Amino acid sequence: MADLPVPLKDTRLLDVKLGQLPSWIAMRDFTPSGLTGAVRRGYDRYLNKYINVKKGSIGGVAMVLFGYVVVSYIWNYEHLKHDRWRKYH
Repeated sequence: MADLPVPLKDTRLLDVKLGQLPSWIAMRDFTPSGLTGAVRRGYDRYLNKYINVKKGSIGGVAMVLFGYVVVSYIWNYEHLKHDRWRKYH
């Protein structure tokens, strides 16, 4: 049985050609329930890949902590930038 072409709607982002990208994005579900489902699927994939494993390590938790540190820095950058140039004497 020959491989049937996968419909563009079911194609993963990494398998989409650059010319197909606008139509692929237009087929996505951007409703609140669609976005919630996408976040839930991403969370489930992360949980099953890094947390719910037989031989777990600190790697999965370290990624979450590193992400938190980066996002915190980005959110506080304006405040930190002004503190960097402040004179204390």
